[in-house]
Amino acid sequence: MPKPFLLITTLLCQLPALAQQAPKKPLDHSVYDKWESVVNPKISNNGKYVLYQVKPQQGDGTLYLKTADNRPLAQISRGDSAAFSADSRFAVFPIKPPYALVRQAKIKKKKADDMPKDSLGVYALETGKLTKYPNVKSWQLAEKASVLAFLGNKPVVKDTKPKAPADTLKKLTDGLLDANKAGAPLTLVNLLTGTTREFASVTDYQLSKPGNRVAFAVLAPKGSKDVKSGLFAFDVAAGKLKKLSTGKGTYKNLAFDDAGKQLAFAAEKHPEKALVKPFSLYYSNFAADSAAIILRPGDKALKRGWSPSGFGKILFSDNGEKLFFGTAPDPLPQDTTLVDFEHAKLDIWNYKDDYLQPMQLKTLKKDLQRNYLAVIYPKQANKMVQLEDEYLRDSYLADNTNAEYVLATTDTAKRVSMQWEGNTRKQAYLVSTRTGQRIAINPKASKSRFQISPHGDYALWYDDAAKAWFAYSVATRNTVNLTQKTGVSFADEENDSPTDPEPYGLAAWTKNDEAVLLYDRYDIWKINPKTGLATNFTNGLGRQQKLRFRYRIPVDKQKFIEPKDELLLLTQNDVDKTWGYYRKPLGSTKAPERLAMAPMTFSNVEQAKNARRYVYTKSSVSQPADVYVSADLKKETKLSAINAQQKDYNWMTAELVHWTTPQGHAATGVLYKPENFDPTKKYPMISYFYEKVSDGIYRYQGPAPTPSRLDIAMFASNGYLVFTPDISYTVGEPGPSAVEYVNSGVEALKKNPWVDAAHLGIQGQSWGGYQVAYLITQTNMYAAAWAGAPVVNMTSAYGGIRWESGMSRQFQYERTQSRIGATLWEKPEAYIRNSPLFQLPKVQTPVVIMSNDADGAVPWYQGIEMFTDLRRLGKPVWLLQYNGEAHNLIKRENRKDISIRELQFFDHYLKGAPAPVWLDKGVPAVEKGRNWGLETSKGTGM
Repeated sequence: MPKPFLLITTLLCQLPALAQQAPKKPLDHSVYDKWESVVNPKISNNGKYVLYQVKPQQGDGTLYLKTADNRPLAQISRGDSAAFSADSRFAVFPIKPPYALVRQAKIKKKKADDMPKDSLGVYALETGKLTKYPNVKSWQLAEKASVLAFLGNKPVVKDTKPKAPADTLKKLTDGLLDANKAGAPLTLVNLLTGTTREFASVTDYQLSKPGNRVAFAVLAPKGSKDVKSGLFAFDVAAGKLKKLSTGKGTYKNLAFDDAGKQLAFAAEKHPEKALVKPFSLYYSNFAADSAAIILRPGDKALKRGWSPSGFGKILFSDNGEKLFFGTAPDPLPQDTTLVDFEHAKLDIWNYKDDYLQPMQLKTLKKDLQRNYLAVIYPKQANKMVQLEDEYLRDSYLADNTNAEYVLATTDTAKRVSMQWEGNTRKQAYLVSTRTGQRIAINPKASKSRFQISPHGDYALWYDDAAKAWFAYSVATRNTVNLTQKTGVSFADEENDSPTDPEPYGLAAWTKNDEAVLLYDRYDIWKINPKTGLATNFTNGLGRQQKLRFRYRIPVDKQKFIEPKDELLLLTQNDVDKTWGYYRKPLGSTKAPERLAMAPMTFSNVEQAKNARRYVYTKSSVSQPADVYVSADLKKETKLSAINAQQKDYNWMTAELVHWTTPQGHAATGVLYKPENFDPTKKYPMISYFYEKVSDGIYRYQGPAPTPSRLDIAMFASNGYLVFTPDISYTVGEPGPSAVEYVNSGVEALKKNPWVDAAHLGIQGQSWGGYQVAYLITQTNMYAAAWAGAPVVNMTSAYGGIRWESGMSRQFQYERTQSRIGATLWEKPEAYIRNSPLFQLPKVQTPVVIMSNDADGAVPWYQGIEMFTDLRRLGKPVWLLQYNGEAHNLIKRENRKDISIRELQFFDHYLKGAPAPVWLDKGVPAVEKGRNWGLETSKGTGM
């Protein structure tokens, strides 16, 4: 054989191997849209079938239906939010319109009624038959039967009437009770037989849990002879329609009892032009020809001037004897003589107000709908008991709604202190549903979290000041400290804020309220609420081995743990941060059995209701969160395999790093490296931080447009080291605490020859943005910094408003994240010392600030203060202000934009890449919307 031919043959044979060795591509901004995630995995009640959706970040998703042993059944393009029927024979799901069609409709600025509509799909799991119903607005699947009801979209009716100006409050009140909206067709389907029934002009509907009846409200079109307005009920088995209430009106909150044998609803049938339209409460047991009014405005059982509410949830007790509903003062009539442009518009702030005006405006709609819980007994001559009122307005029903008492709390006359404490002190009562008697649980108001046990036998709460859990017995009227004698803390042992530590929480109750399971830092305790007798359910294994055991009841809608139940405990190793599951039967005295522990992140498991089979997801730094099925969490079947394209890109690795801070504190962080890391090379490093983040070391972080944080996958893929240090805080020293942990961690890593100490960056958002701003006033070792939504002047921010909630910012600085621990006038020097603004002359680091004009958490003028002051000092500084955007960017187009700019900025200062135009020359306002300045600036000396 001639040598040239032999050489060519040899090279051809080596081509596959050479191709395999080709370097992987770095991630770029074009990859975002196609990166996928698994959404809503579910398992059927019999454990035989699994469904889940795979969704790209932008575009059309796919619904997958499979058997538990991974046999494919169907792939439904654009299938979404699916559910199994109770008998495990059907899957029901909306089918979204194609993303491209929706996008085009938005481009054409079509109105909501003209936008592409959802369809509804029904898949028969045993036969493989797929049925689609077009143009569906909403749907309900019976909880205990294969009966489906769905409402189509209403026909579009063009409104030719001129729109008169309206006062804001009138818009709200009228809009809440608008009875003049066109109805749409309601379709009822028996999935087992395939029979359907359609009803016209329906505005609201409710399917009973057993699927034996559907109730619906009808608004007849004008001039219709065939369709009559009213409230109707259809008996599915008998095929009979019953008219329960006639006439045009507003019918709301349709509610069946659990057996589908009783129905209640609220309705008003006042003339359309009536200025006040109070509701009445209706009831039917389907024996009479029509529903009866069991409570109407002006009845003696009601407080004077009150009536049943159209907004209160209506609910039958489990045994069907009690009917819970809401009452409210009659709405005030609007003054129709008032001309909109002739009266003042203002907000009046009064120091006696319970809530600041911004909070009141934020909750205005909720307050207009506020109602107060009451109960009525339809089978006992409509006996009624008012349970809540203006003083006692927050109550909680036991899961066992037959229980005599409800738990109610009040913070009346104690709300002003929310301004500086962040929450309020509450008093709690048990209120009898038979007599209305109120039994005070804690005569002195306290910072506590109250709840009622599932069976209704105990009130349970955690007292912040006492740092203990308490139970109050309904039967004995005794209060027991549940955690006093355990010898361990049930409050956050690592709390580093000047406020009472949070509890670790509650896992679950056992049947009949015999025991409650509470968490300490590591273990779960099983405690008798009557006696306080406590046993360590996890046998102390958690604290011994630094394992954090946590539990969630896996069966949907189960309220307590049965004696025979076996608990799957989601577990994290507090030292190496690995995750997994342990198992322990409720009645066992043995230590929990280890099922799986790995350098991965596990989701909570969902258990089949009638089978020992589980569905869950797990992921790692390099493995996306895929769906798995298992009977014991040891042997498992993988059902999904998303993001196959990841293999083509340079990914990242993650490792825990440890160091000692200058003050001798043991510190932990995570170091992310490029997958192709070479220890003989030097890499620029960016530090990103937000309190403590190392617990998430094994969480999968796919590339995604950032709301303003650091996209770790993108930066690692592009040749950066990313360091995320945990920070512990000293009260009164939030800024120096960041210096203590972040800078010392960076200094420790700089000792490695592969860290480019001349090219270090820092990035943080919100609280992290504040820390970035502070750090660059304390050191010049960072070559570039990015601060998202920072606070730089605690003195000016202290008295401001968090506009998203309407709350004052004072509590944050005194009690929570800012950790000053005192008022501004008590320790002004602490506020000044921790405010970067007063030390800006020391800054030498180029810094980009993101500060948005609709930020509801941090005053956006804080970013302006930082920018204008650094600008005056001649420092390199840029401000990105996304118009109409929030604290964290919401709009995807803005997230994509900031992701590009962030990488450009760090590439320029840490890698020497050419500067883009926005960084070099800026973008004048006259070019706004036409030039984004993302292209490389030519001829720049930067």
